[in-house]
Parts: sequence; structure tokens; C-alpha cells
Amino acid sequence: MDLQSLRCFVAAAETETFRVAAARVALSPAALSDRIAGLEEALGVALFTRTTRRVRITEAGARLLPHARRLLDDAARCRSVATGDQSPLPFALTLGTRAELGLSWLCPALAPLEAERPERTLHLYMADSAALLDRLERGALDAVVLSARLTRPHLETALLHEEAYAFVAATDGPRAAEEARGFVLIDATPDLPLFSYLLDALPEGPPWRFREHRYVGGISTIRHQVLAGRGVAVLPRYFIEEDLSSGHLVELMPKRPPRSDWFRLIWRADHPRADELVRLAASLRAWPLR
Repeated sequence: MDLQSLRCFVAAAETETFRVAAARVALSPAALSDRIAGLEEALGVALFTRTTRRVRITEAGARLLPHARRLLDDAARCRSVATGDQSPLPFALTLGTRAELGLSWLCPALAPLEAERPERTLHLYMADSAALLDRLERGALDAVVLSARLTRPHLETALLHEEAYAFVAATDGPRAAEEARGFVLIDATPDLPLFSYLLDALPEGPPWRFREHRYVGGISTIRHQVLAGRGVAVLPRYFIEEDLSSGHLVELMPKRPPRSDWFRLIWRADHPRADELVRLAASLRAWPLR
């Protein structure tokens, strides 16, 4: 088992394509494939399942990944230890988040975060919550920023910013359950993850029965539909603050706001750079939500 083969394995696990991984480690795709095949033979397990277009890490590969990263980190430190060089070693972290939060908050934060730690390079990957958690579990992402509550013992979390919500419409909407039948509720998915914040904040009462439910995915699309007058929705306050200030959106129940949540940094408990992720969480807490 040699370090170059481990580098090939880590690159393939993080990129999920041999072509991109090969470019990262300056090998041809065929040479990278041979390296990984040799590693699989030496370990006696399959590290990836392969298709014509993508590779997907196996359970055995996911178990190996944090140990491979630690070995490569230790190897990188050998030169500095031998020469007495005390300067920080460069490293990279790939963060996953939803597109709206990535564009409005994390992208503007990249430059100051990298200026704070020049040896740390931050990459972003954007997808929906389910896809992000799947990639995190498989080791393809170092951490994710989500407002999801997780109770899985193998995941660590750090609170970043509280996420307040508002129940809104373009002109008018229901202010009680009895008024809901005349309106369309717009949410991300059929389980109504956003409207649930309002239900959780209200006392027991009659059910909210809307004329129709419409599911449109991310909060950008929900906001667009509500601004167009096509329904009502619960949306993150940071995302619609200007719409509320300008009067383009109206808050329907300001005295009974939805339950708030928190953006969290989430990573695997066995991550070899867990200490760096804790430091990153502290930096992200200092960067205002926008």
C-alpha cells in the first residue's frame, strides 16, 4: 500500500469520477484506475462500484477514507518535521450547502475566510439537503451547512446562526386555520418542511386545510411563486427581508411567528480534520447571515 495509491483513492472518493480524480493527481484515468485496482487487491475489498460514467464508494471504502486522509496528512508533515519548518501545511475542505445559502452567504465569505487562514482552501458543492447528506455520509464532502436537525451518533454538529422564518403572501392570506381553504400553500416537498415551522409554533387547534398544495423545490423558487401571487408560504426571514421592507411581501401572522431553527455545520465524527472544522464553525459564526 503506497501513498500515491491512497491519494488516487481519496481523489476518486471526493470527485466520484476517475477522470476528474486523475486530473487532480496528475495521472491518466487508466493509470489511476490501475492504482485503485491494486489497492483493492492489496486490501481484499472493493472500494468503489463502477458504472460507465461515475464511481460510488462502497461501505468498505467509506470506512477506509478517514484513515487514508490521516495517513496522507501525516506523510505531508514528515518534511516539515524533518526540516524544522513550522509554517502551516496547506489543506483543503469541501463544504456542501443549498444553492441559495451558498450564493447569498458562503460565497461572499470565501475571500475573508481564506485571508484569515491562507493555508486553508475552501471548495463549495451545492445540492439539495438529501444529496448533501448522502455525499457527507460517503465521505465525498468534508462538512455541510444545513438547518437540518440530525441525531445520528456518527455525525458532529456546531451551531452557526439562528434561522428565523415568516409566513408570507404577496397581498393577503390566511391568518387562521379556518381561512386556509381559499389559498394555495407553496412548499419545498410534500412533507411540508417549511410550513411545519409554523405548525410547531401554534397551539393545538383545527387543521390547516388549503385549497391546494404546490411543491416547487428550493426557497428561491418558492419566493418567486409567492411574489407572483400564486400562493402563501413560510420562508427564511433573512432571504425575504428586503421584500418585507419594500412591501412586496406581507407577513401574515407577525404576532405568532413560525418556530426558528439553526444553521449548523455538520461533519463525520471520524473526520481527520475535525479540529479544523470546529475552528471553521467559529469563523462562520462571526460572518453575518445575509
